[in-house]
Amino acid sequence: MRQHKRSFLKTAIAVALAGSASLAFAQGAPFKIGLILPMTGQQATTGRQIEAAAKLWMAQNGDTVAGRKIELVVKDDTSLPDQTRRLAQELVVNDKVDVLAGFGITPSALAVAPIATQSKTPEVVMAAATSSITEASPYVVRTSFTLPQVSVAIADWAPKNGIKSVVTLVTDYGPGIDAEKYFSERFILNGGKVMDKLRVPLRNPDFAPFLQKVRDLKPDALFVFVPSGAGAAVMKQFGERGMDKAGIRLIATGDVTDDDQLNDMGDVALGVVTSHHYSAAHPSVANRKFVEAFEKANKGMRPNFMAVGGYDGMRVIYEALKKTGGKGGGDALLAAMKGQIFESPRGPAYIDAQTRDIVQNVYLRKVEKKDGKLWNVEFDVIKDVKDPGKSK
Repeated sequence: MRQHKRSFLKTAIAVALAGSASLAFAQGAPFKIGLILPMTGQQATTGRQIEAAAKLWMAQNGDTVAGRKIELVVKDDTSLPDQTRRLAQELVVNDKVDVLAGFGITPSALAVAPIATQSKTPEVVMAAATSSITEASPYVVRTSFTLPQVSVAIADWAPKNGIKSVVTLVTDYGPGIDAEKYFSERFILNGGKVMDKLRVPLRNPDFAPFLQKVRDLKPDALFVFVPSGAGAAVMKQFGERGMDKAGIRLIATGDVTDDDQLNDMGDVALGVVTSHHYSAAHPSVANRKFVEAFEKANKGMRPNFMAVGGYDGMRVIYEALKKTGGKGGGDALLAAMKGQIFESPRGPAYIDAQTRDIVQNVYLRKVEKKDGKLWNVEFDVIKDVKDPGKSK
């Protein structure tokens, strides 16, 4: 049955591509970007941030590139991979999109990889962060980050700052397993001790029993990774259980002190050290302009790392279309995306031509209060970090 479905999909895609080829390349035909995002459900903040960033890019850079009108087709997959796959199929076959983009979580990005390959449609991953995603299809290009990229920096920092023992607490799916593996290996290499490794379910997580276990073990610190949107719940329960008062520090990847939610977390977040590739407090002219424009366009909503993945994803698509002179075409667009170098609100970045993954700075940040608001304030930088999860 699965084989039959697959061959049907291949045939449908081939017919659609043959029928649309002459139309798509005609001067003036719209260039369609199928943006698949979780607009409702647990990861809705991710969808909201990326859609807002994509629309901001278009508002600032126009909706026409090399004579082609840009059309954004937004679909809500509610973070269910079967739904993501179905929507991607419809976007390629019925809507004849030129690029597939978005992808809030890893299972969704992976579900679309075979469709991207079969239809030769670039898949621009703006959020999902498991290392292996770019290996699932030669048509995947990533503008977000990977968990190994940001987990290693905090594992280097912790032992130099009085943290000799940790318990890891991660969400039990691709990125969480990446974070656990790369943090633990590096922390142990640096002479630290990992007392236990705890994994929380992705759907409807309850952190309380896990945090109680951590309290009983009494490590110097708890290392946490949870997907964007779940950080506030962890922080709240960390405070309620008096973990900080028991002398257990919280260290994490930047997903936990998500800029979008940080001010809802309260003072329990103060002093938390994280490593990540973007902070709304990043002190560059490009970022100040980006944050100001984003807040103005979205009723004061602060952009987070998902927004910057979406914003730069649109940049990569626009530049690729310019390079092809408006012709588009999957292989030509893909070639034009590889090796792009740009100044992002996050700092300097480029798309590695071999891995199609983003290379970027990773920052160590501490939550501080400025003018009555909480910010992830950067205090150190590791420059041009490639994904340590890649063998190359």
